[in-house]
Amino acid sequence: MRSEFSQLLSNSKNSTAFMLDGIRHICRDMKPRAPGSEGERDAAAYLAGVLENECGCKEIKTEAFTEHPSSFYGYFRITMVLGLLCAAAWFFAHWLSLLTGCITLLLFLLHFVMYKQILDPFFPAKESVNVTAVRPCRGEIRQRVFFNGHLDAAWEFPLNYYFGGVVFEIPGIMAVIGLFYYIVISVCSLAGAGGWVLTAGMCGLLFVPFFILVGFTYNPKRIVDGANDNLSGCYIGIALLREMERLGINTEHTELGVILTGSEEAGLRGAKAWCEAHRNDYHDVPTFIVCYDTLHDTHRLLVNRKDLNGTVSSDPELCDLLIQSAAEAGVAFKSGLVPLFGGSTDSAAFTQGGFRSAAVTGLNHKLEKYYHTRLDTFENLNADCLEQCYAAAVSLIGKLDAQQYQPGQKPNLY
Repeated sequence: MRSEFSQLLSNSKNSTAFMLDGIRHICRDMKPRAPGSEGERDAAAYLAGVLENECGCKEIKTEAFTEHPSSFYGYFRITMVLGLLCAAAWFFAHWLSLLTGCITLLLFLLHFVMYKQILDPFFPAKESVNVTAVRPCRGEIRQRVFFNGHLDAAWEFPLNYYFGGVVFEIPGIMAVIGLFYYIVISVCSLAGAGGWVLTAGMCGLLFVPFFILVGFTYNPKRIVDGANDNLSGCYIGIALLREMERLGINTEHTELGVILTGSEEAGLRGAKAWCEAHRNDYHDVPTFIVCYDTLHDTHRLLVNRKDLNGTVSSDPELCDLLIQSAAEAGVAFKSGLVPLFGGSTDSAAFTQGGFRSAAVTGLNHKLEKYYHTRLDTFENLNADCLEQCYAAAVSLIGKLDAQQYQPGQKPNLY
């Protein structure tokens, strides 16, 4: 590693202090950052100014896009109604119970698991923004790295706040099981099964409380601070570029950039919009997008080889490179995945959009009480986790710039 990058590593505490100050300012002095809100746009404008004035970025784009943010979690209210209808219909029209159960499970698969935007037309449109900033290298561009984090903060999960992640996940899991249950007994009844089916239908009412609880998965009137999720991820790339500019350090052949996406909490809407806007851009040289999301637990720092509820594979070479680079900086990144019911990071949308991407997360996928609750505050940040992720980012850039990584080239892991 060049001596300049060693200098960046030795100054990691200064960069960590900068990250903490910036996150404190946004959380305390700006409006809540719900997807498609004024607070989200204000945070985008503020960080775009930092990238322009302090990070040496020469190309900065703030791009607005239209989305329907309420649709992503509004789905849970729809599921509650459909689940109750499925249970009620069984007692007077088994075919309707079967149909409703199948439709609800299809919505679960398409909307919740795969993040398809099928419900968007039924919810009001709002404007969100993405910020893209590029810092040039000294010589010919031979590779490019974008660091990504999302600007918005989530609506609160009340069950997670009051009872913790295990209890929070039970209603959703039981509701899915309940839908399968009613589908099976409806098919059996329509096929002429005996009197046991009536008893089974009565027993199915045990699932009704879970159908109701699903409708209260989130509180649309409370937006959390989102210090960990995901200002922590936004600031890794910004801090690195700022420190490079402050010390007068440039890469030789690696163009660096930051992508700050809006409305990730509304179903990766910002990353999807970014891919659509830039589908013909940034393919001239090997380009990597490194996403950071919820950097809190140092012992749970994961490079997620699968994303989007375990359905999308991240770029395998980039995953290997991230783990190796972190190890060379003394940071332990483990291999992991975002499991079913674990949601997604923006990396999945970038991958689906044709870009080479992988996500680093630092959270327990068996959700902690701060996740999407009012406990996700500046006071709950982990400075050590931020510092380790910053060091891993420095190591990644130093390694890439030294070896001039090329398409198809395998990282040397040994």
